[in-house]
Amino acid sequence: IEGEVRANEYEWQFHWHFRRGLLSIQPSLGRALIKEPLGRFLEAKDYQLEPGGDYSFTIRAEL
Repeated sequence: IEGEVRANEYEWQFHWHFRRGLLSIQPSLGRALIKEPLGRFLEAKDYQLEPGGDYSFTIRAEL
């Protein structure tokens, strides 16, 4: 699965390889903030995601 994540003025591109359990996110700025929650979301919803769909999830963090 390939996609993008947007949060305020930030934007990341990701590649999710479910069978290998690999999640790559670019650029590196802020990656640590979203990697774990995005990975959990993708693991839980992998088979329910539709191509071209928009999905959202909430990250609670203190910056």
